[in-house]
Amino acid sequence: MTRRFAQPTLRLTESQYATIVGNCYDGLPDESCGLLLGPLSAGGQSTGLVSEARPCRNVDASAVTYTVDPRDMLAAMRAAEARGDEIVGVWHSHTHTEPYPSPTDVRQAVDPGWMYVIVSLRDQVPMLRSYRIRAGEIAEVAVELDRG
Repeated sequence: MTRRFAQPTLRLTESQYATIVGNCYDGLPDESCGLLLGPLSAGGQSTGLVSEARPCRNVDASAVTYTVDPRDMLAAMRAAEARGDEIVGVWHSHTHTEPYPSPTDVRQAVDPGWMYVIVSLRDQVPMLRSYRIRAGEIAEVAVELDRG
């Protein structure tokens, strides 16, 4: 069952959206992945704002699983720290299924504060959705695209 969290809303710029979706198509036929960098609230939670959508390598090189390359993770951590941000989420593609966390995605969810973005490439038009995964429970997070 998917619940809806009232806050925070994931806010992406058009450029960040294009980076995420483009990375997903570039990874075909395998799943692709990347990290979201952004600020945290005083309580240590993501504000929903994204300062950078950072493509990463999928070391699994698989159409059904992904693992962010540890070197890319380290580079993202350093880049985030340099600007006073944190890693606030991860994205990956589902090449042939809906944009909903699989049992593997739920098991591998490393941080309950992160946003987990999934882009489905199953249909003609890509579909991007975002979730929080906490203690095995999936909650959908609203996504807003900043067109300004």
